[in-house]
Amino acid sequence: MGLLDGKVALVTGGSRGIGEAIVRRFLREGASVAFTCRHLPEGLLEDLGQLGPVRGFESDATSFNEAHEVVQAVIAEFGRVDVLVNNAGITDDGLLLRMTEESFDKIIANNLKSAFNYSHAVTPGMMRQRSGSMIFMSSCAGVHGNAGQVNYGASKAGLLGLAKSICKELGPRGVRANCISPGMIDSEMVDRLSDKVKEFWLANIPMHRWGTKEEVAGVALFLASDLSTYVNGEVISCCGGVSS
Repeated sequence: MGLLDGKVALVTGGSRGIGEAIVRRFLREGASVAFTCRHLPEGLLEDLGQLGPVRGFESDATSFNEAHEVVQAVIAEFGRVDVLVNNAGITDDGLLLRMTEESFDKIIANNLKSAFNYSHAVTPGMMRQRSGSMIFMSSCAGVHGNAGQVNYGASKAGLLGLAKSICKELGPRGVRANCISPGMIDSEMVDRLSDKVKEFWLANIPMHRWGTKEEVAGVALFLASDLSTYVNGEVISCCGGVSS
């Protein structure tokens, strides 16, 4: 028996990084999983298919219409959507003084508007079935801000307001909305940091190590499962204590 037996989950940005880790964890826990990405890596679906029922969609999460088309395709194949993980996101860091309008708009579209698109698309079905869990992948940068990431921080802070507002609107229908706020997770983003910046962060994380994608996926599993049926409108930090 898995914690997600019988559930159908949709994960945006699920082909790599934290998103892929969530897809794999959900499949191992018994869910049928659909995920989106811009480009489907060769061999990924075959690999994931060994874990359970899975479907991948090449789609632009910033497109309102494409989001609705994907959700309808998932419902047609799996019958419903019980869990939505709004994970799709990118970075384009830079100081405010030098940041372009294009950079700001691009991050807001990919990180915030995409979550609105998919949340909007799954809402009618979740309201009809009077159940559902929406999970939003925010960031410590969205909770506390971060120099050099005004666009990213704004987008991730926007997810907090989006989730908390959905909590108030859809809670009476049994639909929950919560955020995960990861800190420094061992990933391509960390790999791009200079040794000096890495030393600074490691010295300021109480656990003195990077988090792992699998640890974030564990928090997502909790919020997706029936272990968290009375958790709604919350922000759960997964940051090794750096936000304390």
